[in-house]
Amino acid sequence: MLYKRSSQLFAEAEKVIPGGVNSPVRAFKAVGGTPIFVKSAKGAYLYDEDGNRLIDYINSWGPMILGHAYEPVVQAVIEKAKLGTSFGMPTELETQIAALAVAMVPNIDKIRFVNSGTEACMSAVRLARGFAKKDKIIKFAGCYHGHSDSFLIQAGSGAITFGSPNSPGVTAGTAKDTLLATYNDLENVAALIEANKNEIAAIIVEPVAGNMGCIPPNKGFLEGLRQMCTDNDILLIFDEVMTGFRLAAGGVQELLNVNADIVCFGKVIGGGLPVGAFAARAEIMDYLAPLGPVYQAGTLSGNPLAMAAGLAMLQALDSDRAIFKRLEDKTAYLAAGIDKVLKANNVTFTINTIGSMISIHFDAARVVDFQTAANGDNETFRKFFHGLLQEGIYIAPSAYETWFITDALTYEDLDFTIRAIDKISKTF
Repeated sequence: MLYKRSSQLFAEAEKVIPGGVNSPVRAFKAVGGTPIFVKSAKGAYLYDEDGNRLIDYINSWGPMILGHAYEPVVQAVIEKAKLGTSFGMPTELETQIAALAVAMVPNIDKIRFVNSGTEACMSAVRLARGFAKKDKIIKFAGCYHGHSDSFLIQAGSGAITFGSPNSPGVTAGTAKDTLLATYNDLENVAALIEANKNEIAAIIVEPVAGNMGCIPPNKGFLEGLRQMCTDNDILLIFDEVMTGFRLAAGGVQELLNVNADIVCFGKVIGGGLPVGAFAARAEIMDYLAPLGPVYQAGTLSGNPLAMAAGLAMLQALDSDRAIFKRLEDKTAYLAAGIDKVLKANNVTFTINTIGSMISIHFDAARVVDFQTAANGDNETFRKFFHGLLQEGIYIAPSAYETWFITDALTYEDLDFTIRAIDKISKTF
């Protein structure tokens, strides 16, 4: 496939946009080459500016669980736009989607909408600190919670040391209150808690990691975090920006039967429009202004177009709970097919899946945390990515991102993908 028009557009974008993109992962830095510029999308397919059709396995990084341009969502946005695009005042829609979300997700009483997953996680941590009256948080290496200062922290030298900023602009003062743990390692978390007695407000975690590839929690890991938080008066925050309303109607809390104290949402909850949210039981949420002392606000929060899209999406998922089994079946089918052809072609790899999330790691060892994810063969991934692109298949341009399966994908699409991977892997 040729991508001449995309190359031209990228050159133009670089003149006026830093790096030519508005989010760094789009820049193809990890794989080389030129980003693909999309003109339109429908169902399971992207259509780029060169007229190529691509089977899409990122689905706007997760929101398009029912496929691109899903008609009920599109129509809801169109009809709402005719009445005005923003008011900065309350609308009935906000209450409707809030009530539906609370009904679908276990262990939450109230929810507040914001404009992004980053905003949701940032606000959840502020709320946790205010409610707990403590300053420190624990996050996990490789888990991404947006680009708020508290989350852009790299590892210290050991379990009891502070992390340090991994981006200029993040102060050492901010970094000192963020403790970095190893995903799927309860002993590491216990050491951090012991070394910072009565100082930790919250543990924030992707209950299923999606930003170092797809990494499900080991058996007992989330349950262990829950117990540690209960025993030490620490709030447990689940970042379900990726997994919420995707792995189950009630997210990971429902799927794995582990309750968090605060839950963050994004992606699916907005139907593809910029939306985030955070939720908890009433006593925690009522600590927010205007009821409580923790301030959080947003001029465009609860935007009517975003609320209309999100409500249409959640209504569709709520009325068809069988979708989650269909997605799991498609993911398992794809994983089995990929496993078969890569083994036949003597490729070193491992595959992680859960629900409608899947990732391929080019290393033989089991991938359970950031370090094991980092051991993958990046050169093989680069060849894999560009090989798929030439076959008309789009995956994330980074080995550290999960794929997302959409209900719009057919088994013919999956078979085409498996055959393409068979063809590509013979060249490794």
